[in-house]
Amino acid sequence: MLLIPAIDLKDGHCVRLKQGAMDDATVFSEEPAVMARHWIEQGARRLHLVDLNGAFAGKPKNEAAIKAILKEVGDEIPVQLGGGIRDLDTIERCLDDGISYVIIGTAAVKNPGFLHDACGAFPGHIIVGLDARDGKVAVDGWSKMTGHDVIDLAKKFEDYGVEGVIYTDIGRDGMLSGVNIEATVKLAQALRIPVIASGGIASIDDIMALCAVQDEGIMGAITGRAIYEGTLDFAKAQAQADKLSGR
Repeated sequence: MLLIPAIDLKDGHCVRLKQGAMDDATVFSEEPAVMARHWIEQGARRLHLVDLNGAFAGKPKNEAAIKAILKEVGDEIPVQLGGGIRDLDTIERCLDDGISYVIIGTAAVKNPGFLHDACGAFPGHIIVGLDARDGKVAVDGWSKMTGHDVIDLAKKFEDYGVEGVIYTDIGRDGMLSGVNIEATVKLAQALRIPVIASGGIASIDDIMALCAVQDEGIMGAITGRAIYEGTLDFAKAQAQADKLSGR
């Protein structure tokens, strides 16, 4: 079970939102590259970056901060990036800069043809991000609900060749209310590709619960507010997850 620290970027700072609300942001660091180094030193084996301004603008907005993080990280660990990635040129630029995995969310739902093209052009580098409430997918920074069933959509995107699915229960994200294990397992069981859980991790208990079902196809979990506010000790949690996984 891979624990993946989230570095959410807003106006060049590392922040956390509650349920995706841009006006409810807590700034945790004004130097995201320093934060990236901190998580590597704590044992992180992958980083999750989100360009929050980009997600709302539909194009990258925190490129300076992202490049600073990539310069700091170098080749040590893979970095995945989401937020505002809407065309193939942007994907190519991200990969050239050193991003390992590009996460496509809203654009995948609104323009499946783009996702299909991206998987064809950049095989092995595309992850789809599906954000859902009560099993239905949300788009545009969670501001709009669609009628799409999350499992049906994930199966379609699996056929396109995506590398994996990041599944976020948006009712729980940033709320420290616990992971929606049941929904995450249900999605993972329906797919052949790995699922990364996101949204609601509050403590080591959530990590243990995910480790207990990781054989269903859950490869990792993204954690944000819990590791910044200290309700989850990242290094201890990853070490415990490794122990349970037999690493």
